[in-house]
Amino acid sequence: MFPDKLPATPIRKPNRARFSWMAVAMAALLAASLGTGTVLWAQSGSTSSSKPQTKTPDKPTQEAPAEAGGPAGDIGPIAVPKKKEEPPPEPVKRKPPEGLADYSLRVDVPLVNVDVMVVSKSGFFIPGLKQENFRVLEDGVPQKITSFNQTEAPITAVLVVEFASIHYQFVYDALNASYTFANSLKPNDWVAVVSYDMKTHMLVDFTQNKGEVYGALHSLQVPMFSETNVFDALYDTLDRVDRVEGRKYIVLIGTGVDTFSKITLDRTLKKVKETPNVGIFTISTGEALLLRADARGYLGPIQRLDFLQADNQMHAFATLTGGKWYKPRFEGELPDIFRDIANSIRNQYSIAYHPSNSKQDGTYRKIKIELVNENGGSLQINVNGKPSKVSIIAREGYTAKQQVE
Repeated sequence: MFPDKLPATPIRKPNRARFSWMAVAMAALLAASLGTGTVLWAQSGSTSSSKPQTKTPDKPTQEAPAEAGGPAGDIGPIAVPKKKEEPPPEPVKRKPPEGLADYSLRVDVPLVNVDVMVVSKSGFFIPGLKQENFRVLEDGVPQKITSFNQTEAPITAVLVVEFASIHYQFVYDALNASYTFANSLKPNDWVAVVSYDMKTHMLVDFTQNKGEVYGALHSLQVPMFSETNVFDALYDTLDRVDRVEGRKYIVLIGTGVDTFSKITLDRTLKKVKETPNVGIFTISTGEALLLRADARGYLGPIQRLDFLQADNQMHAFATLTGGKWYKPRFEGELPDIFRDIANSIRNQYSIAYHPSNSKQDGTYRKIKIELVNENGGSLQINVNGKPSKVSIIAREGYTAKQQVE
């Protein structure tokens, strides 16, 4: 049991000096945590006195590094790394809208190529000539030759054969000449075969297979029409070979008579002149038959005139392009004819020049080739030790391109 009264405990007076010391300590800790940088001092006892506050020395300021560039803080400037210098971006290539092709500007410098054959009186090729031995005249104005060489290369040719039911002898001569031409081909030659009567028929496109050429000729068995539209056939063939690069040749075998063409002779001759880098060799058929018929009085004045005009047309097609026209009388002449054609095609001088008249006005310009010596006079050529006349075979001119405005 608890006593009724607890003993009286004397009440102690608080020690003001101890409270004063604890207050000072608490204030010092509070000041240190707040970072005021000052220290408070007090004396124990009933009375306390404070000394003036003493500032601590300032810390040295931190210098900004070279790469510093940001704002300053309590501990110094904030370093911001510099951005790396990057090369400028490449321009973006923009694609044209769909359906719209890219266009580029190109300036064509006119260049005229002329293949020249120099043959003796007997028809043999004259080798060994130099660039200084040739003079090129365009519309009477001398031109500067920029390229010259003697070539012997594979040929690109189109064999155009007349196959119509006019007379057996004409058909026989045409096929015989065609087979002889096929036999003269070399492995690297490119040849196409075309026949014509009322229409033009592509028998075989350009090929190096001689068997395909023979197969095309074997397909010519029975002629169906009697029309001989040589103008249409030559015009269409020229239009086709114009898209083929390089030097091309056309070997045209037929009577030369035109009966039902939609294309006129004037348009055909114009096409011959305008088509560049094409040489035409023509062979007229049926000469032996015509001579026998004329001797027996079977040819009337109109028929004789028709065949005479046909010969003139075949001759014009050849001479306008620097080719040759042949009119064999006997079958035995054909091997020599095609040997001469091959010799003319494979052995020639190639001349190129930039015309002094650079206008692209679509005009026809005449070309003349002359042989000159070192002094500019006429060149004398000896064959078998004797002076001999020579023939210069080249195209007579060309048509300049028409500038599009």
